[in-house]
Amino acid sequence: MSLAQLRAVANDDAAGHDVDIAAIGERASRLGIEIADIVGIIEDLGGLGRRQLDTLRNVVRSADATNAANASLASSMEQARASAGQTRAILSSSADTVAHTLAGAVENMQSLSQGVIGFAASLAKVTETIKLVRNASASINEIARETQLVALNASIEAARLGDAGKGFAVIGSAVKALADQIGSAAKQNEASLAALQDTLTELNRSTRDSAATAEAAIEASARASESTRTIQSLVATVEQLADRIDGMAEPVQRNIAASEDVRDHLRSIVAMTRESDTKLGAAGKRSQAILDISEDFILFIASSGIETPDTPLIEICQHRAGEIAALFEAAVDSGRLSLSDLFDEDYRAVPGSNPEQVLTRFTAFTDAQLPAIQEPVLAMHERIVFCAAVDRNGYLPTHNLVYSRPQSDDPVWNAANCRNHRIFGDRTGLGAGRNTRPFLLQTYRRDMGGGNFVLMKDVSAPITVRGRHWGGLRIGYRV
Repeated sequence: MSLAQLRAVANDDAAGHDVDIAAIGERASRLGIEIADIVGIIEDLGGLGRRQLDTLRNVVRSADATNAANASLASSMEQARASAGQTRAILSSSADTVAHTLAGAVENMQSLSQGVIGFAASLAKVTETIKLVRNASASINEIARETQLVALNASIEAARLGDAGKGFAVIGSAVKALADQIGSAAKQNEASLAALQDTLTELNRSTRDSAATAEAAIEASARASESTRTIQSLVATVEQLADRIDGMAEPVQRNIAASEDVRDHLRSIVAMTRESDTKLGAAGKRSQAILDISEDFILFIASSGIETPDTPLIEICQHRAGEIAALFEAAVDSGRLSLSDLFDEDYRAVPGSNPEQVLTRFTAFTDAQLPAIQEPVLAMHERIVFCAAVDRNGYLPTHNLVYSRPQSDDPVWNAANCRNHRIFGDRTGLGAGRNTRPFLLQTYRRDMGGGNFVLMKDVSAPITVRGRHWGGLRIGYRV
């Protein structure tokens, strides 16, 4: 008995009753829509819960890491506090020792520098004295020469006087000998004074260098005194740092305690979220079961011949599915398409496609032949959104032209506008492809990409070729 005949019988049986059987079908249809919407909401809540659980787990890991960092910080601060205390004591003691040592060294350096400068002044006086001595030596040389002249004159006069002048000759000879001795001594003294002058000149040069070094040493002594004050200031700074480290220790300990509390609370939240996720999963399974019952109920009502809002669409789907089955069988019979090609499941990915598109050995045939059957369906009812055949695995080779545009660089746009050559392995897609009953009516949320969903109904009818189930024809329409 056909669907129209069943519907006539059901209407005749209900003619004498107060119950509006058509209203039952309509209400059952609305119930299926509401249940499908609830299923979608539960799925969204489940996805949100899983994302929250992952986020919370990450937060717990971060809290654990923070707590470990705080513990490490506390340990480091304790070590720093101990080191600062030791440093403070050592620096304090060392500063006193350094200051005392530097003070003595500065005092000795200044005394030595003053002594070097005084020695340079004394050398200058010695040099002046040597100059006086050399002048006196020159005078002695002059006197010696004059004495030699006197002795020479005396010798000449003694020779002229003869015997009377013998006494003068003796005196002249003695004076000459004395003059020679004085001249020789004067020359030796001059040579010694010249050597001494050279030595004093070199010594004076060295003394000037030493004096310059002494002046630099005095300046360095002043800087050393300043360094002593710097060390003392450093001691004071270390003492302040140690005090601040002591002051920070308590807040760090409070922070560690607070981090422990936060971590405990987070773990409690994770446990509650996990429990909520488990319950949402159970609710999802229950709601899915209710949706299955609702769809079976609607199928039962429609199969009983009761007129429902979905009846016209069911009839269109069954009729067009029969046309596609006849098309496939004719192609196999004529040799245009082999049976193995028609049932090919070697899905080859289209390089660079996103979302991924795939091709089979029958794709080119369906692209050429199915639009003539599928495209007119879009104008048969105002609620129809698409009409497309899928194989047993949810592969949709040839979609309506409006959903078969070339892919762009935008995956979100592609998901909504490039829906051909794709596998839809969701519950609805697989259900439509694998259903072997006269028809299957499903209510679902259609993923349009970018987090956008549209509540849809999907009626499908099986396509059988030479006794083998190829897949089904899907008609999606607005609720």
